[in-house]
Amino acid sequence: MGIPAVQIARIGAYIMKQTLKGVKRYPLVLMLEPLFQCNLRCKGCGKVEQPASVLNQRLSVEECEQAALECGAPIVSIPGGEPLLHPDLPEIVRRLTAQKRFVYLCTNALLVPERIHEFTPSPYLTFNVHLDGLAERHDALVCREGTFDQATASIRQLLDKGFRVTTNSTFFNDEIPERAAALFDHLTALGVEGITVAPGFQYEGARDQDNFLGLDRSKQLFQRIFALGKGKSWRFNHSILYLDFLVGNQDYACSPWGNPTRNVFGWQRPCYLLDDGYAPTFKDLMERTDWDRYGRGRDPRCAECMVHCGYEPTAVMDAAKHPIKALLASLRGVV
Repeated sequence: MGIPAVQIARIGAYIMKQTLKGVKRYPLVLMLEPLFQCNLRCKGCGKVEQPASVLNQRLSVEECEQAALECGAPIVSIPGGEPLLHPDLPEIVRRLTAQKRFVYLCTNALLVPERIHEFTPSPYLTFNVHLDGLAERHDALVCREGTFDQATASIRQLLDKGFRVTTNSTFFNDEIPERAAALFDHLTALGVEGITVAPGFQYEGARDQDNFLGLDRSKQLFQRIFALGKGKSWRFNHSILYLDFLVGNQDYACSPWGNPTRNVFGWQRPCYLLDDGYAPTFKDLMERTDWDRYGRGRDPRCAECMVHCGYEPTAVMDAAKHPIKALLASLRGVV
């Protein structure tokens, strides 16, 4: 796995504490979305389809700091939009890392060259660079030529400066296993710490509604990708049991409360991917959301979803409760 031992230990201790306290639902990762504005218009994203009045809104430094304190999750993922468009992002990161939270700054990396000097390398800060394929594939999906080369150059720059770097790849219905494997070879050669992967989710507002992976197709695709990776040194920023879930070896229920989302509207119900209204506080989100309404077999929007923001928390909690199961999965491999 590509997750550092100290981070695994901190998360394990956090889970154990919640378990001993008898807490049924608790967050692992805060999805902190300080803006929706982006400098790309990717085919599969519905965020940038918001009206200009929304795209111009920003969470303040204080709102971001308070969200982390309210939530208490040990990890904070900062997606968008493009977070590097936020003028106060360096201060937001400083405040969050000062709380000893592991921060993953999700970025397309186009603005890294002009903003990298505003950040300081830290074991608590990781730049998570979005790459959905090699050059031709990635540039087509984000609708701008040259973005793959720019992102690759930014990854090299970040690594040279001593930053932790991971990547995030989303795969769609027309993905080819050999092409995905070539991307993982490229990322491994670059020296990234870990790779995050997921089948694309069908955002209601996305312009491209015809290219999302279904449940069976997702399992088949990841089975073939991971088979191509046997004997290679690919490192993933996931629990082994989530990867096992992607290929169909585990049957998990979604834990939407595991990765709660705070954005410019409030605390999003029920998760980062679905928008059923907003709660004013994290406490209200947890206590007044009808969690039993959501998940496969309950809400038709969830029927084809295998995205890590809902299923990774389930896998992580399973691994914490059944470490032998996780060890055996790691030893045998997922395919």
